Amino acid sequence: MKSRAAAVPKPRAATAALLATILATAVLPLTAPPARASPPTWRWPLDGHPRILRRFSPPPEPWLAGHRGIDLAAPTATPVLAAGGGTVRFAGLVAGKGVVTIDHEGGLRTTYLPVAASVKRGQSVTPGTELGVIEPSGGHCPESCLHWGLLREARYLNPLILLGRAPIRLLPFWPPLLPTATTPRHAAWSEPSPPTTDPAG
Repeated sequence: MKSRAAAVPKPRAATAALLATILATAVLPLTAPPARASPPTWRWPLDGHPRILRRFSPPPEPWLAGHRGIDLAAPTATPVLAAGGGTVRFAGLVAGKGVVTIDHEGGLRTTYLPVAASVKRGQSVTPGTELGVIEPSGGHCPESCLHWGLLREARYLNPLILLGRAPIRLLPFWPPLLPTATTPRHAAWSEPSPPTTDPAG
């Protein structure tokens, strides 16, 4: 005949088993393998880590002189690469210089000059797609260079923000101007207004 003590389950053993089950299910999600980081979506428009000859220096007012991009040292005929994925908006000559412009998501637009383009308008590109090769800069830089620009709609931004390398500072805010009798004719925009296919538009 079985003893009465053996027939009654021990409360401590049952509680310990239940606690072990709860802990196991709670810890499982914490020990799952970490998710892999997505690959970067932006890169330098030249191979390697190019030397910056001139940095982004926007003017305090949109109609004043300034530097609305960065200049990267590179010899003539160096391949120019798409900094990010998008669609070629323009590839051709502007004021005698070869220019390539790419539309990206989020209203961003990158520009590259002077470039002898090997891509065409409407062509899709991915980060690193060759856009063409550097042409002689014609005195824009003290040595052969690529001028790399970034815009969001009509506002120029520092292209280095795409790479997480831009210094943190406040950028000038230029409210839209309405021409008046006292407003100079050139005050409504910082550069000549190009056609819709123009890279600076």
